[in-house]
Amino acid sequence: MMMKLKKVILVSGMSGAGKSCATSILEDMGYHVIENFPVQMVSLLVDMIEASTDPRYNYVALSTNAEDFPLFLSGLKSDDIDLQVLFLEASDATLLSRYKSTRRNHPLLLCNKANTLEEAISVERSMLKKSKSSAFIIIDSSYLTVKEMKMKLEEYFSKESVPAFSISFESFGYKHGVPMDADLMIDVRFLPNPFWVPELRVYSGDDENVYNYVMEKEETKEFVKRLEAFLDYAFNQYRIEGKNHFTVAIGCTGGQHRSVTLTNYLYEHYRHQYHCYKQHRDKKEWIRDGKSA
Repeated sequence: MMMKLKKVILVSGMSGAGKSCATSILEDMGYHVIENFPVQMVSLLVDMIEASTDPRYNYVALSTNAEDFPLFLSGLKSDDIDLQVLFLEASDATLLSRYKSTRRNHPLLLCNKANTLEEAISVERSMLKKSKSSAFIIIDSSYLTVKEMKMKLEEYFSKESVPAFSISFESFGYKHGVPMDADLMIDVRFLPNPFWVPELRVYSGDDENVYNYVMEKEETKEFVKRLEAFLDYAFNQYRIEGKNHFTVAIGCTGGQHRSVTLTNYLYEHYRHQYHCYKQHRDKKEWIRDGKSA
């Protein structure tokens, strides 16, 4: 009988992007969380995880900083360990805002590797860029609430779930910034825009009138046909390669109409083939006739 692999999640990414929040959520999900572990002892940690009969070490979440991340990544590779990397991102503006609001010092300032907060963020991003891989599960926390972070982690790392290729479809508005966790970004700003139709402006791609307006255009029909052919091939190749999760971000100007419509369409089209999730990052709740939309 084949022995079940021990599951280890290596949690890293930008300081201030939510590692502490993520590890707290993973702990609530049943993972044994290890923080501030000396990287020089990683081989001893691997031996302990592999040999331990303690059920806590069947599911481990290990948090590390940018400096130690490459050594942990290489040191944790083992035939007896199912290693996944959770990489947390956030925009520079978000990180600056978070540090200024909490008045915490950036780790690279504390160890004199940067002179300003802006420099510390830039240096750390360069450090992590060298090790960043498309095989990682990347989450951009810039716009996420704690509840939304919890939902994402439960989708990706539930102890009960069977590992499988899954896809997240996310709509966004370019004027609000691009999502940093996207594996593929699709720009649909060339499609006819319902915003310029007065009776459709206060609706969104979640509403039938806007959805039909976008999807019935000849430009959309031709685009969807070509896009599906590409995605069918790409998803299958990523699945064969062994990638666990793929994020497709669909953007229009404001993130209300075209991107929401195409996200809804793609989610419905692929959810019977793969484990699919969807999120509308920038969609507003419009007020119509005195009532929330």
